[in-house]
Amino acid sequence: MDEREDPPLVGDERAMLVGWLEFHRATLLLKCEGLTGAELAQRSVPPSGLSLLGLVRHLTLVERAWFRRTFHADDGAPFPWGEDFDRADAAEAEQDLAAYRDEVEECRRFGDSLPSLDSEGLGWRGGREVTVSLRWIYVHMIEEYARHNGHADLIRERVDGTTGA
Repeated sequence: MDEREDPPLVGDERAMLVGWLEFHRATLLLKCEGLTGAELAQRSVPPSGLSLLGLVRHLTLVERAWFRRTFHADDGAPFPWGEDFDRADAAEAEQDLAAYRDEVEECRRFGDSLPSLDSEGLGWRGGREVTVSLRWIYVHMIEEYARHNGHADLIRERVDGTTGA
């Protein structure tokens, strides 16, 4: 069931950015809804190893990297699966989805705690450390989710024929 909240049509910049990011976060979960661990781990199309579960794992890492590590609010503990899109274990699907939800909640709270979209932190781009603003992170995360939700659309259709949203 599609319970996503539409992003605001009118509002300040932060409300718009947060609204669109929340919409995309909810879209990823919608694409995973109602599937078994085996279906979530099902590979898209050879030779690609991409799966919905791989996308969930990847976006869990991306959330942590951009929101918490950039602003040094993370303990640096690695995720057990590293940064590999392709390693998706059906037996760990529920655990991986829970880790994603927990990370999103932590990043949501952290993003909300920063005083301004102009707040700056240190991230990595092109193999080098760069200064980025919270504004840039929101825009980048929206772009990241939009791209991967497109992948999720195709993977979900391949798994069980579900299209849309």
